Amino acid sequence: MATAKKIVVCGGNGFLGSRICKSAVARGWDVTSISRSGEPQWSSVTSSASPPSWAHKVAWERADILKPLTYAPLLKNMDYVVHSMGILLEADYKGVISGRESPISGLQRAFSRTKGGSQNPLTRKSDEELRPQEQDGQLTYELMNRDSAIALAKEANAEGVKAFAYVSAAGGAPVLPRRYIETKKAAESTISSEFPKMRGVFVRPPFLYDSSRAFTVPLAALTGMGAAFNMATGGMFGGIMGAAGVKPLKADVVAEAIVEALSDDNVKGPVEMKEIEELAQKAWRKGML
Repeated sequence: MATAKKIVVCGGNGFLGSRICKSAVARGWDVTSISRSGEPQWSSVTSSASPPSWAHKVAWERADILKPLTYAPLLKNMDYVVHSMGILLEADYKGVISGRESPISGLQRAFSRTKGGSQNPLTRKSDEELRPQEQDGQLTYELMNRDSAIALAKEANAEGVKAFAYVSAAGGAPVLPRRYIETKKAAESTISSEFPKMRGVFVRPPFLYDSSRAFTVPLAALTGMGAAFNMATGGMFGGIMGAAGVKPLKADVVAEAIVEALSDDNVKGPVEMKEIEELAQKAWRKGML
């Protein structure tokens, strides 16, 4: 009997991360989730407040993505590692509301072309935490989307992990600062160039939805309309519409695709929309056998 694959999902208690855990459990893999809070608040990621039947097969560990020493021991002897966390919006408004920052400077900072991440995640000492470089300690795209992923990949590579999956993005929606997608792509580039022996899989999903998160369904419908418009106009407005011009996908589809991509040694580098759907379909067929 083949030995079960072992996977760590950083951000495994989130909307997408929990579904990656579910898909891996269905394959009989040993699954460990890493997050600051441990087990999910199930009502926020599923349609029920009670844990689903597969949840007891996951090791729900607590660790801080900005403190590699807290999660590094959990990467030992793992086959696969997934980075499924980040931030969609930055919280510049907190400084404005509290009176520490003027509305004008808050807006300037929110849409500035650059912000601080951490110290260089590639050259930090092994016992060193990732330190936010913004004066107020803000969690920026540079820190959460880029540097935390690079630091995790470095630790995974040191442990001889076979494949590393990074949840990137199909494109930046019009309402998001350009830096959101730029930091995702920077993480992809650095991980692939710095750790060539570890198979890097960079999944670029569009907007994700599921009926368990009611607000995502109408947003998905609007995004779907944008995708149809983009197709009808031959992609003429794709650069303006960003992710709003790409068909949305169910979160379970992307989760299945990520697990299938990790299991297939031939999948490497960016995984775009079409391949995500193909991988999910391949996983579905395997499940039917």
